Amino acid sequence: MFLRLAQQHREFVQDLVMNLQALATVLEDRGYLASCYTCGDQMNSASFMVSLGKDHLIRFLVSDYGITWTEMRDDRELMKLEGAEAVSQLQDLANLVKYCVSPYDFGQNEARDTAVEMSARARVQAALN
Repeated sequence: MFLRLAQQHREFVQDLVMNLQALATVLEDRGYLASCYTCGDQMNSASFMVSLGKDHLIRFLVSDYGITWTEMRDDRELMKLEGAEAVSQLQDLANLVKYCVSPYDFGQNEARDTAVEMSARARVQAALN
């Protein structure tokens, strides 16, 4: 049973790494500064980063040891999530692509920035309760 679970976890991490690479490529094509680096050919870890505008950075790390989402603004950590909550945050980034929000629009629209931050904070509060 545990060997099967270990294999499923490895496959999940590999799938997540492939999706992060695709997301980085699409975000770059839309004008965002985005990158996804992997270690080796086995796709068992990745470091994904995207800039959402002036001093607003998202870092997502995935490996066999864990998954973390860190959101920073002005070099200060706004939010750090791990595990399933970190993976859920990727939907916000996917929505940038889905709704064709350009980095200029995203960075200039304070209401949108605030809505994304409030949405993230609400998820954190819900997880804590």
